[in-house]
Amino acid sequence: MPTATPAWPEKMGEPKLPLHRSERGDITYVEGCGRFGVVRREKETSVKTFEKNQSETPEKQTPPPVFEERWTTVDGSRMRYLHCGSGPSLLLVHGLLGYSFSWRHAMPALAPQATVYAVDALGVGFSDRPPDLDCRLRAHAERLLGFLDGVGVSSCDLLGTSHGGAVAMMAAALAPERVRRLILVAPVNPWSAHGRRWAPFLTSQPMSWLVLRLGPALEIIHDLGLRRLYGDRRRVQPATLEGYSAPLRIPGAFKYGLGVAHSWNSDLQELESVLPRIAHIPALLLWGSKDPAVSPASAEQLRRQFTDCRIEMFDGVGHLPYEEVPEEFNTAVAGFLSRKAREVF
Repeated sequence: MPTATPAWPEKMGEPKLPLHRSERGDITYVEGCGRFGVVRREKETSVKTFEKNQSETPEKQTPPPVFEERWTTVDGSRMRYLHCGSGPSLLLVHGLLGYSFSWRHAMPALAPQATVYAVDALGVGFSDRPPDLDCRLRAHAERLLGFLDGVGVSSCDLLGTSHGGAVAMMAAALAPERVRRLILVAPVNPWSAHGRRWAPFLTSQPMSWLVLRLGPALEIIHDLGLRRLYGDRRRVQPATLEGYSAPLRIPGAFKYGLGVAHSWNSDLQELESVLPRIAHIPALLLWGSKDPAVSPASAEQLRRQFTDCRIEMFDGVGHLPYEEVPEEFNTAVAGFLSRKAREVF
């Protein structure tokens, strides 16, 4: 076990962050682990493991799962991800405003029954920000499949939220043999009109210029927008906003969102055209009844695209059920994963 929290190394081209990541509430190092701990790798080939506190009796101690921070190379850039657990592979894909931090409540609950991978997509979080990143939906999906190749996973259960849900569906359509089951959390889909309205406005020349010009100064607006995604803002837990905002201090953070918005409507048209390829994959749709970002009314239309699919709606919850009601969310996901892949609802 390390004797001191290691300093966070600077990556090439990335400025030194004002806080260690363990101080944000995103991840905590093993020295101070409560519910769980994270061990970061000094090198991509090294592995560190949890050691029991010898002052506690073995009978009373249940070691928490260890989350290793790892890196792999996708399209020539380094992609960061968190890894934990044992069992069948489960890949977690964050939404447009998130990164692997989104899954800090889910990973401890899912680690006992799955080998969990939570990625930071290229362009966001603490992954590299390639200057000419292709942000079309298909390109995101291809990079996700490239990630699976990079970590040696041939097939997996795939969980995606919001824009990450659309990425998950596209990835499944490109390689349906690699996806056992789909869990889609308020996924962006062709039957929700919300994004179709704001994407052209956001990507207009004046707005694009303004967003790129203001850069990190938009952190306050980002926090306000995140609060609006809750059904009940009293459920915003301490350090949540700080955790989501931390990567915004890295140059280029908002360029990713604009890139996604540029192809939003054409991406949804393509997604609708490929959905028949994944109709056979068992799916679970999780939604908040007060979701302001992706219309809950679109859930039923999306469900009809699958032959084996059900919807679970969280009453009074917004766009982020894994943040607002993590225990209920984790119970739903764990229950779905415990069912046989071919079991019909």
